[in-house]
Amino acid sequence: MKNKKVAIYDTTLRDGAQAEGVSFSSLGKIQLARQLDAFGVDYIEGGFPGSNPKDMAFFEAAQKETFQHAKIAAFGSTRRVKTKVQNDPIVQGLLQAKTPVVTIYGKSWKLHVKDVLRTTAEENLAMVSDTVAFLKDNGKEVIFDAEHFFDGYKHDPDYAMQVLLTAQKAGADTLVLCDTNGGCMPNEVFAITQNIQEATAANLGIHTHNDAGCGVANAIEAVRAGAVQVQGTMNGYGERCGNCNLTTIMPALQLKMGIACIARNQLQHLRDLSLFVDDLVNLRSDVRAPFVGHAAFSHKGGAHVNAVQKNPETFEHIHPEDVGNERHVLLSEVSGGSSILLKAQEVGGGTATKEETAAILKELKALEHKGYAFEAADASFRILVQKVLNKHKPFFALEGFRVVVEKRGADEPCISEATVKVRVQDTVAHTVAEGDGPVNALDGALRKAISPFFPEIENVQLADFRVRILDPQEATAATTQVQIESSDGKKTWGTVGVSENIIEASWLALLDSVEYKLFMQEEEARKKK
Repeated sequence: MKNKKVAIYDTTLRDGAQAEGVSFSSLGKIQLARQLDAFGVDYIEGGFPGSNPKDMAFFEAAQKETFQHAKIAAFGSTRRVKTKVQNDPIVQGLLQAKTPVVTIYGKSWKLHVKDVLRTTAEENLAMVSDTVAFLKDNGKEVIFDAEHFFDGYKHDPDYAMQVLLTAQKAGADTLVLCDTNGGCMPNEVFAITQNIQEATAANLGIHTHNDAGCGVANAIEAVRAGAVQVQGTMNGYGERCGNCNLTTIMPALQLKMGIACIARNQLQHLRDLSLFVDDLVNLRSDVRAPFVGHAAFSHKGGAHVNAVQKNPETFEHIHPEDVGNERHVLLSEVSGGSSILLKAQEVGGGTATKEETAAILKELKALEHKGYAFEAADASFRILVQKVLNKHKPFFALEGFRVVVEKRGADEPCISEATVKVRVQDTVAHTVAEGDGPVNALDGALRKAISPFFPEIENVQLADFRVRILDPQEATAATTQVQIESSDGKKTWGTVGVSENIIEASWLALLDSVEYKLFMQEEEARKKK
């Protein structure tokens, strides 16, 4: 098994694009193809030629690219019922894409042959044979996706097998078993794949969906049973519950099972690739995603943190850096001294004495009692450490702020205006700004006030803004917790503010965000000297 090589077939640009909320621009498709090629996947499925202008534009652009590792595949179906293959527009579109690889799907479940194609079992076999042979005659590597194969096999194993053998006889290079409905269990996939492997010498692939939460597990079982190609999508994008997640299956094969699929040094870029794809389609990353999620190597319980400090293997199944991730220590009222010390080192706060650690822990618990949460607010925690250790140097002082929200008519939008007065050394800056909402206006006024002194904050953007009501029983007088995520395009950091007044809570989080950026800038300048 360890000498086995499994080919990775990425269908993010086609099957992944069918996910709710996922859409790739023409430029985005090419950008992702370049990233996937550099990462080392074997096949990149670009889309369905002829189905839409965007996919055709991709294939035209791909012809001008030089891919170092991956083969580009066009996706389509077998010829239509009672249509000559050379006259079928879908098949002709596959040739026009000018890709070295063509992947076609065909029916392997009689239910679909009867109710969807509305033709005979014999005609379906002819459709498979004609299309595969025609594409092979035109010099293509042909991958045959047996759609709904596992359901078809459970319904009529002889016919499902006949479909595969027909594709193989016509010249298909790889036969892919598809759990299109995503409802199969791992034991079923293993047993059926093993049966097929014993009945044919063809290269087998696996294409799974995650409707029963088994997309990755089913792919692993298919590989154990003999499959040498895995089809999936980055971050598990896909219709309904998604496809087999390549960011999970690749390290599982490579690191856990010793099966080669991606160069080991490339896996160290896996988290970056995962984040790139999410960013490309403007989706928030899954913090709990195995291997690549922000929380994948996060530790909160004091005993766990203490154990990891002594030996990371106690609570980490692999080294985080093997997949480009890193360890995170989470802080709460249950944290101990080990957590505080490690977290201070993680965020750049340096080492602390036993007394200093105790002081930080005491202040942390007092703030958490008020409603603060530092799990997603590393920047606020670092500022907290600096304040407790009397090392914090404020860059400016607030003289005051005012926020006004005005609505002039039932059909008119609200107008938000904020005024901020701050003192930078001996200079007072007094500014006003409008915004889409009160927080946006406050943010704008603060930036306007201090940017002449600190121009580096101009490229800082609020990436996310979250509000949590901590005491809902108090209704409108409840304590409000505001979490802000900020980014300068290179780094992202989180801050937190708590108050009974949502505007003040937002200000506290904004203040930490700006001060952290200035602190980072000052630290970087100091390192360069």
